[in-house]
Amino acid sequence: MKKRLDYGAIAPDAMKAMSALERYVRTSGLEQPLIEMVKLRASQINGCAYCVDMHWKDARAGGETEQRLYSLSVWSETPFYTERERAALAWTEALTLLPENEVSDELYEHVREHFSEKEIVDLTTAIIVINGWNRFGVSFRSEPGTYQPVQKPAETVPQPG
Repeated sequence: MKKRLDYGAIAPDAMKAMSALERYVRTSGLEQPLIEMVKLRASQINGCAYCVDMHWKDARAGGETEQRLYSLSVWSETPFYTERERAALAWTEALTLLPENEVSDELYEHVREHFSEKEIVDLTTAIIVINGWNRFGVSFRSEPGTYQPVQKPAETVPQPG
């Protein structure tokens, strides 16, 4: 696929607004490994090759295991994720596939068991942001494989328990 246009150069103010939301999510207090898993899962659902490549690389650079990354598309069928991560991934799928899903009271209550009200807002903002980035990437065919992660100290990746 050929890149259609450089949306960042054409609409830098739009990118500033998106980047501000991105910065908010990154500094919200949610665990970075959780954010990467949410972003990767939404990107898989949306078929954004650029974002799948980016968030897989960022997750690995942050210390995520290959087993958990390879199993993400079938997370609900594996024992590799904590209950908090499972709640976040279920919330991600419901909000990413909003036209196809009801965001049920049952799901909301499940998420509330693992996240504070502020964390639910922050998690929802993370999902909103990645879905927005996915729509830029898919619409304008951002080229996968070009992204290189900034090397950061590895965070501890939570293990199911």
